[in-house]
Amino acid sequence: MAKENKDEEVYKQKEILFRGKNIEELKKLDVRESAKFMPSRSRRSVLRKFDVIEKFVRRCEDAVARKKKIRTHLRDIVIVPKLVGMQIGVHSGKTFNDVQIVQEMIGHRLGEFSLTRQKVSHGTAGIGATKGSKALKK
Repeated sequence: MAKENKDEEVYKQKEILFRGKNIEELKKLDVRESAKFMPSRSRRSVLRKFDVIEKFVRRCEDAVARKKKIRTHLRDIVIVPKLVGMQIGVHSGKTFNDVQIVQEMIGHRLGEFSLTRQKVSHGTAGIGATKGSKALKK
């Protein structure tokens, strides 16, 4: 009987805390109140732009309620606890990259998760590009 209880404890997912608070407690807080739990750089940004962030969060909640996709060009928005669990399309300069917001992203900016530059993958050299292929060109 004691072994079954230990097995249940192992399989239970460990509760993730952010600065001593669980995500449900943080989601109940206002944007400015949740800023108190963020690192200093993010906290200053949130406190200066709290009205823009609140408007964005409201827009996201409305889109989720209407089952619409959330797409934005606002790459400088700091991720607050109310955005956790949402999937947001962040503009990369060319396309919208879907970003699933998780708890570890709190305090970071949306643009950090939608890269603007892609990895360069060069193909093979064309005819005339190398000395060996110049003979083929003639």
